[in-house]
Amino acid sequence: MVVIRLARSGKINAAFYRVTVADKRRFRDKKYIAKVGWYNPRSNDPKSRISLDMVQIDEWIQKGAQPSETVAKLIKDYKKSLKN
Repeated sequence: MVVIRLARSGKINAAFYRVTVADKRRFRDKKYIAKVGWYNPRSNDPKSRISLDMVQIDEWIQKGAQPSETVAKLIKDYKKSLKN
């Protein structure tokens, strides 16, 4: 099964996440199929907090990829921020 999930990177106490498409059986931070965005929870500016390639994400979801709970929430918030 293919999932869309966060892969952690960055320094200790300064987390930065990549939104990746990966095989569910792989470890969280190991090899992934595609990088479809990033998320920086420490950013104060809402525009530099998250960046997603919605075209690629929609393609992967149509192919059967399942977003994790956190990524689904990020996608929902990102779409909401684009409308404003």
